[in-house]
Amino acid sequence: MQRIFEVDPWNIVTHKLDKKNKRLQESMTSLGNGYMGMRGNFEEDYSGDSLPGTYLAGIWYPDKTRVGWWKNGYPKYFGKVINAVNFIKMNFLINDSKLDLNKDTISDFKLDLNMQNATLTRSFVVEKGDAKVKFNFRRFLSSAQRELSIQKVSFENLSKDPVDIKVISALDADVRNEDANYDERFWQVLEITDDSIIAETKPNDFGTPRFTSGMQASYVTDLTQVGHETTDLETSQIFLDTLQPNETKTIEKRVVVVTSRDYDSVDDLRDAMEGISAKISKVSYDDLFASHQNVWEQRWNQSDIKIDGDVDAQQGMRFNLFGLFTTYSGADSRLNIGPKGFTGEKYGGATYWDTEAFCIPVYLGITNPEVSRNLLMYRYNQLDGAFVNAKQQGLKGALFPMVTFNGIECHNEWEITFEEIHRNGDIAFAIYNYTRYTGDKSFVLKEGSKILTEISRFWADRVHFSKRKGMYMIYGVTGPDEYENNVDNNWYTNFLAKWTLKYTLKVLGEVSAEQAKKLNVSDEEKAQWQDIIEKMYLPFDEDLGIFVQQDGFLDKDIKPVSSIPKDQLPINQHWSWDKILRSPYIKQGDVLQGIWDFIDKFTEREKKRNFDFYEPLTVHESSLSPAIHSVLASDLHYEQKAVALYERTARLDLDNYNNDTADGLHITSMTGGWLAMVQGFAGMRVHDDGTLSYKPFLPEKWNGYSFRQVFRGRVIEVCVQKDGSHFKLISGEPLQIEVHDKPLLLK
Repeated sequence: MQRIFEVDPWNIVTHKLDKKNKRLQESMTSLGNGYMGMRGNFEEDYSGDSLPGTYLAGIWYPDKTRVGWWKNGYPKYFGKVINAVNFIKMNFLINDSKLDLNKDTISDFKLDLNMQNATLTRSFVVEKGDAKVKFNFRRFLSSAQRELSIQKVSFENLSKDPVDIKVISALDADVRNEDANYDERFWQVLEITDDSIIAETKPNDFGTPRFTSGMQASYVTDLTQVGHETTDLETSQIFLDTLQPNETKTIEKRVVVVTSRDYDSVDDLRDAMEGISAKISKVSYDDLFASHQNVWEQRWNQSDIKIDGDVDAQQGMRFNLFGLFTTYSGADSRLNIGPKGFTGEKYGGATYWDTEAFCIPVYLGITNPEVSRNLLMYRYNQLDGAFVNAKQQGLKGALFPMVTFNGIECHNEWEITFEEIHRNGDIAFAIYNYTRYTGDKSFVLKEGSKILTEISRFWADRVHFSKRKGMYMIYGVTGPDEYENNVDNNWYTNFLAKWTLKYTLKVLGEVSAEQAKKLNVSDEEKAQWQDIIEKMYLPFDEDLGIFVQQDGFLDKDIKPVSSIPKDQLPINQHWSWDKILRSPYIKQGDVLQGIWDFIDKFTEREKKRNFDFYEPLTVHESSLSPAIHSVLASDLHYEQKAVALYERTARLDLDNYNNDTADGLHITSMTGGWLAMVQGFAGMRVHDDGTLSYKPFLPEKWNGYSFRQVFRGRVIEVCVQKDGSHFKLISGEPLQIEVHDKPLLLK
């Protein structure tokens, strides 16, 4: 655990420039608006350790893979989000001496991310010789005009004598990715002018699309523009003025960013860039900020969670929701949610199964259903790629990728890429989850039925029948617990395969005759699927009364995590991979992931036996792990355990629990706070008949908590206090819910 920011309900703030943890500061002060985003690196050059990063949604590059022993079926490339042209770059000279906070003498430093209005501010006083100047920076990415970035910098002369201030503001295409295999640049400049750059990603050998981005800068300032400089990769505007003692001057930089994802030609892109620039030139800074702020006000009004009596928990919860909103707003079905969002390069910025398993349940509760539907459409639109992935393995149907931008698998670890196939079941579950929560069957009976059918065809071909046991099995897989690879009969994988086949047959019985004809599922196929359902092998131990994670799990040397010396934790940073694979220690919920998915389908005894056995073996070294364990602990009335795990998931990045936040936030696991609170503490469930129910409890050290939840055209407010639980219908038609198994009419 490492805490470098102050505890505040709405702000991520520090008064210390922590050079040792600069990357950590940058991660935790990241901004985004769903269209683009950036780490909290400084505008100006910084000579110390830093990880600058600016990213554009949907813009990626197929980087070369490095696999020592190539095998048939390996992905041809590793897709990754690439660092965009640096459009926030601004360097400052004080009496011709360049500002560099790594070297300069500074005081009164403050770095502040305001989560209420998604604005990053920074201020400090710098002394260079006899000059003493106060700098104030303000930055936001507009949520009202998604192509717009705005920076505002002011300088106040605190010296006794006049001070010359020079500003060199640039658009810089000389950028690289730190994790690039060959340290190459990814952008080639097509056009460069005094105030704009149009750049295209370099050619690749894999036939994937090249992307073009355009940036145009404009300025509002009381400084004097004295010139410009242009090179092959950078264009700069230069401003210079003399500040008298106690005088303050300001420069505002507005950058419009557009990409070829939205425009068919460079001419169209250029016209759009210039058109938006012209439009915003007529609007004041205050009005631009007000429009941005209004979007955030609406978001928080609908989704804020308030915690009374625990500021640490409050800050963590809002930081979670803020991370989700800055990453994905649901407006574009071509986009998805990368595990690091716009906050770093790790995981390549691609789509994982995190979206279906963890993000959709939260977005269903905090936004309109169209947002979650767009996430499902993302998968439907990439079915062709899923067909290719399955065919490469010699299998029928569709295998959705572990990691992707376009539907084609682009991850190069075999034991993950082609063994962690439970993701197919997670996508099927997301369709069911969306349908159950919203009551909207239009997706499942059309696009969803196609996805389910092709996933079922994959499962039917991937299983094999054991004549010795008379049961269907699935060999050579990796479950959600990636600390076990290439195992046989992972319970979660087998369970989801069986459930998916059963759910698909149910849906096929409800689709229209026209859709059934398109799907063309024969009676022979249906009979085969039913046979698999009836004879699927699910490992179970009678003596322990548990579902066995995989065939060989109980043959390991079973010892709890508490037996590991503390100086060897986390094990993924201290143990060899061989030692981890042989150990009984679980990275994240595996069997318990399945029980969480279908929490009301298991008995109290089943939930208790499995939780009591597996949780003590779980090291929670996946950021996705604490949340589902917290929900299950709440369900079992292990309230202290539930709260401890909530604190870990809600403050995972703020307190750097896993010692890996410096390279980016864990965006998809930022769903954890909401899940632990709403599904856990409040006991929210949606049953198959559409009934919404709650079984709330109040953590002992809290005075109360409240949240708003979107459900089937309504907004419901839930308030849990020491005197009991209170429910209110904020908008929508009357609704009957259940509270502790008793009916309650909201009207």
